[in-house]
Amino acid sequence: MSQSVLLLYYIQSLHKQLQMLVWTQLVQGTVSISASVTVTTRKPKLEVHENTNAILSCEFRTERETNPRVEWKKRAKDVSYVYFDGEFTDSFKGRASIDGATVTLRGVTQKDSGVYQCEVTARHDKINLGEVMVTLSVLVPPHAPSCDVPETVVRGYSVEMHCKDKLSVPPATYSWYKDNKLLNTAPEINYSLDPKTGTLKFKSVSKSDEGQYRCEASNGVGAPKSCAGQHMMITEFELNLTLVIAVGVGAFLLLLSFILALCLCCKRGCCCCCRQKSEGDKKQRAETSCNPPTDPRHYRHTQSFVL
Repeated sequence: MSQSVLLLYYIQSLHKQLQMLVWTQLVQGTVSISASVTVTTRKPKLEVHENTNAILSCEFRTERETNPRVEWKKRAKDVSYVYFDGEFTDSFKGRASIDGATVTLRGVTQKDSGVYQCEVTARHDKINLGEVMVTLSVLVPPHAPSCDVPETVVRGYSVEMHCKDKLSVPPATYSWYKDNKLLNTAPEINYSLDPKTGTLKFKSVSKSDEGQYRCEASNGVGAPKSCAGQHMMITEFELNLTLVIAVGVGAFLLLLSFILALCLCCKRGCCCCCRQKSEGDKKQRAETSCNPPTDPRHYRHTQSFVL
């Protein structure tokens, strides 16, 4: 008999002896097989659209326990219960249901996004606690972005236009239109566009850049949304309303000061015209007082004399 055959025979014999030894110890109770609860999920990462239903999968298997306890928690900065002691809590009441350990959330919103933890406790199993995590992401379609377009810009100046949609999930990308024509995202001589931040920059505007601008936000979840178009006008010089008002007020005060000074000068006789007029009036009054009237009817008796 060859050595290889003898070796194989020896291994088989040893294996049978080990099996008998284990069986004997099991019967005597010196060896025990540990029973444990196992928890799994079909979708550890779940993405659903806003206002639809989300199914948080949780499946378990126990060795001995026939009535395990199921709990759901939402993990954030603070851990909060979703399902506890056979009931849903807080905002999940009335819009959530459970089948086995799988939870269905109806009409989810962005607030429902987060990490959920399914826990199953089997008290009669040797390893009596099992858990699994499910990450829920609620996708939100674009909203009309806020757009910042200057009304008036001086020719030759640099300009920045801004566009932002803070609500869409995943974050939106942006496109700019001028007079309803799509602007190229590639760097140009006179402008550049960042589709991630929504910023449109002009190095030096010219008259040809005048027109109506609008921004469009899109993220692949819903239909793209745009802000209302805003017109940008290019001027040759800067018309500052504050400066115009200041110049007008200054001119009015200067005119008022001149009039007051003229009146004061006339009153004091400093002005030649006023002085000549004043001297003429005085001369006329003097002539009138020195020349008595020739008409006897103009005489008045001021005092009666007795001769």
